[in-house]
Amino acid sequence: MDSITKAIAAAEAALEKKAYDLVVLESEHLSSIADYFLIATGRSDVQVQAIARGIEERMQKSKIRPLSVEGVKHAHWIVLDYDDLIVHIFYEPAREFYRLERTWVDATAVALPEPIRSQAKELRLRALA
Repeated sequence: MDSITKAIAAAEAALEKKAYDLVVLESEHLSSIADYFLIATGRSDVQVQAIARGIEERMQKSKIRPLSVEGVKHAHWIVLDYDDLIVHIFYEPAREFYRLERTWVDATAVALPEPIRSQAKELRLRALA
């Protein structure tokens, strides 16, 4: 599975668990860390854990396992390292505090395919309401 396909599969899995404020950033031209970053938010530590578990389950179906997983116990910021894809799942206050997108301001936001884009937009609007 190539990098962008992994990122889209992880985004789908996150949205299935009602992650919001989801963004995929292309970073391969900026860093050797990963080709893509997926950043998503959950409303509680339990939801953050569920989002991470959902992504792991989706990737395991394709026989892809993370190189490392950090932050599951406290679930304020979980990081799943899939080599060319790094997934950051934040609990709301932690995402606001760290503002990871500002660190990667030069990264290009990936236009997600439909229906993922519409679902992500809908969940973002609900979160703002």
